[in-house]
Amino acid sequence: MKLEDTEVIKKITREVLTLFKIDDELLIENDLSNGIVTTQLTIGGKIFIKSDSINPLEREGAEIHRLVKKNLYEIFVENFGKESAPYGIMHGVRPTKIIHRWIRSNNNLECRMQNAEFLIERIKADYLVSDEKARLLTEVALKQIPILKTSDEKTISVYVGIPFCVTRCLYCSFPSNVLPNDKKISEFMAALQKDIESARNLIDRYNFKVQNIYIGGGTPTALPNIFFAQMMKMIFESFYQEYTKEFTVECGRPDTINFEKIAVMNQCKVNRVSVNPQTMRQRTLDLIGRRHSPTDIINAFNDLRSNGEWLINMDLILGLPGESVDDVKFSVEEVLKLKPDDITIHALALKRGSRLQMNLADDLIDLNKLKLPSDQIVRDMAIIAEKLIRSQNYKPYYLYRQGYMSGQIENVGYCLDGAEGIYNVQIMDERQTIIGVGGAATTKIVDFKNNCLQSVFNAKDLITYIRDVDIYIRKRDDLLEKIILQNDEAKYDGQNEN
Repeated sequence: MKLEDTEVIKKITREVLTLFKIDDELLIENDLSNGIVTTQLTIGGKIFIKSDSINPLEREGAEIHRLVKKNLYEIFVENFGKESAPYGIMHGVRPTKIIHRWIRSNNNLECRMQNAEFLIERIKADYLVSDEKARLLTEVALKQIPILKTSDEKTISVYVGIPFCVTRCLYCSFPSNVLPNDKKISEFMAALQKDIESARNLIDRYNFKVQNIYIGGGTPTALPNIFFAQMMKMIFESFYQEYTKEFTVECGRPDTINFEKIAVMNQCKVNRVSVNPQTMRQRTLDLIGRRHSPTDIINAFNDLRSNGEWLINMDLILGLPGESVDDVKFSVEEVLKLKPDDITIHALALKRGSRLQMNLADDLIDLNKLKLPSDQIVRDMAIIAEKLIRSQNYKPYYLYRQGYMSGQIENVGYCLDGAEGIYNVQIMDERQTIIGVGGAATTKIVDFKNNCLQSVFNAKDLITYIRDVDIYIRKRDDLLEKIILQNDEAKYDGQNEN
């Protein structure tokens, strides 16, 4: 039976073609017969065929799509000399979810027993992931399981979006705004207060337990002191509970941290903060639009370390313009000297909307100045970064991928024992409801009855968020009520049947 060229099949076909940088229009046909998916590529009068069998323990539709992608990928690697990608045919943001799904299922004893070698081999076979990446994925996924078990249907996190930064980085595609005047900030704070009060009422109404509070952005500490204190007080008084295990504030830019803000965070029981260098090379900081020095980073870190009991995260980015493997080695070594509790290594993602992406598409820009490292160099950067970080007893505990990533690799969070970010793990597995408030925030509600996630989004645009905050509040309220009622009815029906 010939498989219809559906939107999903078109999408996964494009993913393979994009991965191998193929722009040509190709004749690709797929067939399903007796549980076997066959893919045929016709090019230049020649026919290339690959087949594989559906795993009967998996959902048929998902298996068909996986095999269509796998077959096409293997045709290009085996017949056209295309280089295998580190993650093979894995394309999603949250690859560890696949392993967690296998473990939760009742279909396979080795998965349920968390047999690491079995999981590694299955990832390699099903998704053509390299041995190195399969081992990394399995290590991270198994480390997350005890954290995931701390949550139930009533346990949630709260995300607060503060969409302001002091400057916009060259590579940034986040929906953040350069800090406006006090009048516009006041308007945002009024909308935020409405948003917070409504979210607090939802938490009270449904008896939710707030495990984590995460204030991100943007850079929340970009707010002037008086607004920062007002924001922190509203959030603490509305969401902090006896159940709250983690309260995180992204400090991000060292030039936004001062002793007044440190004092406020202490008063509000914040126990996790970040200082994000991205690089410790001054020339790169200047190029990407950061108005601070490596010395400022060190000073901000030391101020936070000396004046709070919190865990501190630091972010670095691989693949920044003009950087070499030696630059990354230098940055990692400088960060390790500070002994943060958590280090996140990102690979540069060239997202639409960033100044860097637009500059690279503009012939008038001096591209030599913005020269980006090759994929192989970025992979070499990742290897040296991982080696250095692991040598100091940091272990990977969360991982995610993005589109357009340099090196086709991943973003990895490493931490010392006991310093795992609970929110980071929960949001990646998407098995815990996240109530989003603030600019560009997303509310993600787990529908346990139907085993799926439903989302509502606040506006990315600041003016629209301020103007329409009541609309976003109502959409969040309505969706949550609908899902809660459905789940309650399902439980009631199940009890009656028993």
